[in-house]
Amino acid sequence: MQIADRQRRLGTETAFEVLAKAKALEAQGKNIVHLEIGEPDFDTPQNIKNAGKKAIDNGFTHYGPSNGLADFRNVIAEDAGKARGIEYSPDEVVVVPGAKPIMFYAMLACINPGDEVIYPNPGFPIYESMIEYVGAKAVPIKIKEEKEFRLDVEDLSKLITPKTKMIIVNSPANPTGGVLEKSDLEAVAEIAKKHNLWVLSDEVYKEILYEGKHYSIASLPEMKERTILLDGFSKTFAMTGWRLGYGIMNKTLAPHMTRLMTNSNSCTASFTQMAGIEALKGPQDSVKKMVSEFKRRRDVIVDGLNDIPGVSCLKPKGAFYVFPNVKELTKNEKTSQELSDFIMYEANVACLPGTSFGASGEGYLRFSYANSVENIHEALKRIREALENKGF
Repeated sequence: MQIADRQRRLGTETAFEVLAKAKALEAQGKNIVHLEIGEPDFDTPQNIKNAGKKAIDNGFTHYGPSNGLADFRNVIAEDAGKARGIEYSPDEVVVVPGAKPIMFYAMLACINPGDEVIYPNPGFPIYESMIEYVGAKAVPIKIKEEKEFRLDVEDLSKLITPKTKMIIVNSPANPTGGVLEKSDLEAVAEIAKKHNLWVLSDEVYKEILYEGKHYSIASLPEMKERTILLDGFSKTFAMTGWRLGYGIMNKTLAPHMTRLMTNSNSCTASFTQMAGIEALKGPQDSVKKMVSEFKRRRDVIVDGLNDIPGVSCLKPKGAFYVFPNVKELTKNEKTSQELSDFIMYEANVACLPGTSFGASGEGYLRFSYANSVENIHEALKRIREALENKGF
C-alpha cells in the first residue's frame, strides 16, 4: 500500500520515544528516574478538576463552535490582554486541543511550499517538523550557550531572504530554559516589520519564570497584527492530559485557523473549556507554589550537574529544563545520543540527547526537573557513579 511522500518529512518528539524505552526497562524490573518528559509532576488543581466534572454533569458534552466556546474565548482574550498590556477581542482567539495544533495551522494557513521559516535550534522539534511537512524550508537559527541561550539578532538578520515568511520565537524556551530580553524581542520585531514577516510566538512557559519579567513580542508597537500568539494550559496548570490550548491572531487570519479546526478536530471538548475558564479566573495559588518548587529543584539539579566532572550547566531563567554542556564527555568521537543511552542503561536515568532538539544540540543533554528533589538527587548520584565506575 502506498504511503504519501510527505510522511517522510514528518518528524517526531523524542521524549515520548525515550519514555517508551524507559517504561520497557521498568517492565523488566529496572528502577528508572524519569527526567525525560516535559510534564509537570503535579496534579491538576482541585478547583479546575471540579469545574470539569461539573461541566460534564451540566451537559457540556456536545459539539461546540470550532473556534471555541464564546465565554471561554472572552475569558482568554481578557486574561491574555491583561498579561501583555494588549486589548484582544474574542474574535481573535481560536481554541484548540493542546498547543501544537496552532503550530501546524500557522504553517498551513500562512506558509506556501518553498517559503522559508526561521526557527530556534536547539528548539522544540515540532517546529522543524511542521515547517518541512508543509513543503517549506526550515531555516535554523543557532541558540548559543554563550548568549545564555538567547536568540542572536545579528545571526537572525543574516538568515533573512526574499523567501522568508515567518520567524518562530519561544520564551521561556524548551529545551534550554533561555529567556529572551525585551531588547531581543524589539530587534526581532524590527526585522519582522522591515521584511513584512509573521512571528509565531510560543509562550506556553510564560508563567514558569524565576527572575525578571515576561515580555511578549505581540505587545510591541505594530506587532499585534503580525504575531500569532501560542499559549496553553498544560504547563501552567498541570493539565497535559486535558489537551487545551489556544492561539491569538488578527481577525483576518482567525477564520482560516478556525476552518482548519473544522476540517481536523471539529472542536475542542466543551467540558475542558469550562475547566479552562476556572483555571484562568480561579485562585492562582497552585501556580505560584508549583513555580516556587520548580525553582528549588532547578537550583538542586544545576548545582549537582556542575559537580560532575566533564559537565557544565547554566542556570535556566524559565521553564523546567536544564541543558547541560557535556562536550568534555563526548569529545572522543562520542555523541550526545550515545551519552544519553549510556545514562539510561547504565545509570537508569532517562534523559534526552541535545540533538532531539536539532543539530545544534550536539554536545548537550536535556533533563526535565519535573520530578521530586529526592529523585533528582538520586539521578545525579547514579549518573556520577556510572561515569566514574564504568566510564564513557
